[in-house]
Amino acid sequence: MKIPLQITFSNMDPSDAVRVRIEELAAKLDRFSEQIVSCRVVISAPNKRQRSGKLYHVSIDLALPGHEIAINKASPKDQAHEDIYVAIRDAFDALTRRVEDATRKMRHDVKSHEAPATARVVRLFPEQDYGFLEDATVGEVYFHANSVPHGGFKKLAVGARVTYVAAPGEKGLQASVVKPLA
Repeated sequence: MKIPLQITFSNMDPSDAVRVRIEELAAKLDRFSEQIVSCRVVISAPNKRQRSGKLYHVSIDLALPGHEIAINKASPKDQAHEDIYVAIRDAFDALTRRVEDATRKMRHDVKSHEAPATARVVRLFPEQDYGFLEDATVGEVYFHANSVPHGGFKKLAVGARVTYVAAPGEKGLQASVVKPLA
């Protein structure tokens, strides 16, 4: 990280062991993004005098160029957070997922989905509940009535334009989803 890690203890005495664990987890973030500008971790206990049932609260503010990520792990129902190391681990796990997502967005590695292929209905066999599509790119594609949602098979006519999703079948391409174009 370019800027030193800031660790703050609230309502509790500072602990070198906890500080070392936080530094280890923060150092692992560099493998997801070397552009981390700052990281501030605040660990707080609800009441300094309370001896049992103490649920630790961990908040982390991390800055990347153009992105700020805030993690606020306060789970009063999660009794595992009576252990400070579990609370820290959970907060850093959530932070890691968010840093990965932000890094993908910064690199423009966002997943894009292919547009469904378009075709024309060339043959229908309503008695047997199947038909064939013709796609200029891949040729004929078989489809069953069940692949047309909402009982749309009965509304299809030869020549109708459709979108489809196909996969290899026993005898060639088979459409798993066929939707008529409006």
